Amino acid sequence: MVTVATRDGSLLGAVNGDIAVFKGIPYAAPPVGPNRFRPPRPVEPWDGVRDALAYGPTVPKGPYPSPFDEIIPDVDIAGEDCLNLNVWTPERSGRLPVMVWVHGGSFTNGSGAVPLYDGSRFARDGIVCVTVNYRLGVDGFLHLGDGDTANLGLLDQLAALRWVQENIAAFGGDPDNVTVFGESAGAMSIGALLAAPRAAGLFRRAVLQSGAAHHTFSPATARRIGHHMAGLLRIPPTREAFAAVPPDRLLPAAEELRLAVAANPDPALWGGAAVNSMPFEPVVDGDLLPLPPIEAIAAGAGSDVDVLVGTNSDEFRLFLVPTHMLDVLGDPHLRGAAAGYGLYPDEAVAAYLLDDPDASPGELLSALTTDWFFRIPAIRLAEARAGQRGATYLYEFGWRPTTFDGRAGACHTAEIPFVFDNLDDPALLPLLGTDLPQGLADTMHGAWVSFATDGKPGWAEYDPRDRATMHFDTASETRLDPRAVRRSLWEGHR
Repeated sequence: MVTVATRDGSLLGAVNGDIAVFKGIPYAAPPVGPNRFRPPRPVEPWDGVRDALAYGPTVPKGPYPSPFDEIIPDVDIAGEDCLNLNVWTPERSGRLPVMVWVHGGSFTNGSGAVPLYDGSRFARDGIVCVTVNYRLGVDGFLHLGDGDTANLGLLDQLAALRWVQENIAAFGGDPDNVTVFGESAGAMSIGALLAAPRAAGLFRRAVLQSGAAHHTFSPATARRIGHHMAGLLRIPPTREAFAAVPPDRLLPAAEELRLAVAANPDPALWGGAAVNSMPFEPVVDGDLLPLPPIEAIAAGAGSDVDVLVGTNSDEFRLFLVPTHMLDVLGDPHLRGAAAGYGLYPDEAVAAYLLDDPDASPGELLSALTTDWFFRIPAIRLAEARAGQRGATYLYEFGWRPTTFDGRAGACHTAEIPFVFDNLDDPALLPLLGTDLPQGLADTMHGAWVSFATDGKPGWAEYDPRDRATMHFDTASETRLDPRAVRRSLWEGHR
């Protein structure tokens, strides 16, 4: 056992070999009662020594819908003190690089307590690793147009990063060398934080995995979603009314809303939510986010932050292969999706067939949606930072497991165990199978450690003239402007 003193009180952690672990550390007051649907409030300091030996409560959230509840790890721990974080550290007397993980889950699922996110291997390699809970779904991203509820999940993330600034030195971390890293909704959150003036100075580097700076709502779209939620719950669209609704009533209504958006993705009904079927996202509220993040970044926001951004080669197959939709989708679906994304269908189909002439309509639609949702926003983020002070690096993860007869490909979430070097997590079996290549984990995890340490992951910076992109696979290599025809297709459309 080991004790560390923080500004709020002393903590008792566990020691596992050379690594000390502190779990369930509160960074904000419980978001319940008068604190519900409010910005995070300070922690009430405590006397004596508080146990930090087990993961703390997770935020209110529903389960992943089937079949994702079987293939994406998640954890539910009951309790009100859910705005907490976890720390892994190899020593308590140094000034080591710090990495803060922001989990994904479509802004509705996930937590920092998922075993896949165990930070022991980062600590083994000289990094102080932190994982964070933040409010999700309605509690985290409701917007009613009243200026009182927007972006609470992002404000939680900012509160956690301020806790790191104030306390991480006691755990051996350097508050001047913080890297925030995240995947999917976590990466999209980081894209928003890069653009948020209030985040300035809280982190020196950022890693965005399968998410960038495009996924936010306009106030009109977010207000439409919030008022529709109020209608489902039969309550007035006010903060006070939502705060009176218990989670066991709120969460089913949120799932009902998600299904309604997916069943009838009409922009006239749902605004921007119709395109990606995610009813909860950060909102460009004019306060925390004065501008859409990609516009703010192009104008210089976050220009002093080093950025590593990338995607997986077959992101969208996660959503089409386990659901058996890949073979159901036909040419009308493919052409309808291309038109919905603003492309000319004939031109789009021809461009995507160049890379895979034998691809089915479902496979082409998956590639098209992967680009719209993930790859093109990552490229646009890299382009937006051209010529700025901070360095920018681009990557692509291309390893394909043998599960689902090899059809899942390098799908969404597949890179996470390699980043954390946690290939032995049994929860990975349904999606990724066995015999994950340790050499790829050594390479990818090592690049993240190197980037967090000195800002250099091991390949050339991104330049729009040659578009150097590290391709991670069993044999990793730098590629110049991969799939250039497809990239060019999206100019002026995404």
